[in-house]
Amino acid sequence: MAADQEIIMQQQREEHGGGGESSRRDYTDPPPQPVVATSELRRWSLYRAAIAEFVATLLFLYAAVATVIGHKRQTESDASGCGGVGVLGIAWAFGGMIFLLVYCTAGTSGGPINPAVTFALLLARKVSLPRAALYVAAQCFGAVCGAGLARAVHSSPPGAFARLGGGANVVGNGYSRGTGLAAEAVGTFVLVYTVFSATDAKRSARDSHIPMLAPLPIGFAVFVVHLATIPITGTGINPARSFGAAVVYNQARAWHDQWIFRVGPLIGAAIATLYHEHVLRASALKALGSFKAG
Repeated sequence: MAADQEIIMQQQREEHGGGGESSRRDYTDPPPQPVVATSELRRWSLYRAAIAEFVATLLFLYAAVATVIGHKRQTESDASGCGGVGVLGIAWAFGGMIFLLVYCTAGTSGGPINPAVTFALLLARKVSLPRAALYVAAQCFGAVCGAGLARAVHSSPPGAFARLGGGANVVGNGYSRGTGLAAEAVGTFVLVYTVFSATDAKRSARDSHIPMLAPLPIGFAVFVVHLATIPITGTGINPARSFGAAVVYNQARAWHDQWIFRVGPLIGAAIATLYHEHVLRASALKALGSFKAG
C-alpha cells in the first residue's frame, strides 16, 4: 500500500512539473543563430521568407494608410466632426492587420513585419545578420509599395492624399520631439516584449494545457500601443511603416521627424530584448554560471 501511494505521489509530482530535471525541462531552446551565416544565402527558404515579409508589409501599409486617410476624408466631409472610424477604429485596423499577417506568415518567415522586431531577433541570436538585413530591406520596400498603393486608391481629388497627411508619422502639436522619442521607445518595448513572451518555448511547454495563439497577443499589443500614442506620434513603433509613408507623402515635416521613428523603436527593441533574454530568461547567468556556483 505504501509503495502504491509513493507511485501515485511520484506521478502527481511529474504532472505538476516536480518530477526531476526531465519534467522541469520539457522544452528545448533553439540554438543561437550564428551572426554571419553566409550559407543561408544559398537557400531558397531565405528568399521565400523575404518575399513573405515584403508582401505582408505591403498589405499592412496599404490597410494602415488607407484607414488613416479614409478616416480623415470622412471627418473632413462631415460638418459634425463625427465621421470616420476614429482613433479606436484606426487602432483596431493596425492591431487586426498585424494579427492576421503574423498568423499568415509566421510559418514562413516568423512574421516580424517590422525592422525593430527583426533587430530584436538579431540581438537575441534568433536570426542571422544576412537574414535580418534581407528582412529589413524587404520590409522597407514593401512599406513603400503599400503606401503607394494606398495613395493610388485615394488619388482623387488631386492633392487630397498630401492634404490629409499621407498617413505619415509626425510628432503631434503640443508635444516635444523628446516626448515623441520616449513614446516610440516605450511602445516598441511593449510590442517586442509581447513578441518574445508569446513565442517563448519555455512558456509554451509550461503552459501547454492552455492553448495560445501567439499572433493574438501581438496584435493586441499593437492595438493598445496605438490607443496610447496616436495623439503623440501617430504611432510608428515600426521603422518600415514610418519610412514607407514618409517616402510616398514626401513632405518636409515627415522627414524632419523621421529620425524619431527609427531611433525610438530601436532603443525600445534593444531594452525589451535585454529585459526578456537576460533578466526574465537569465541567459547571461546561464552562460556565466549561477550566483550559487560563484
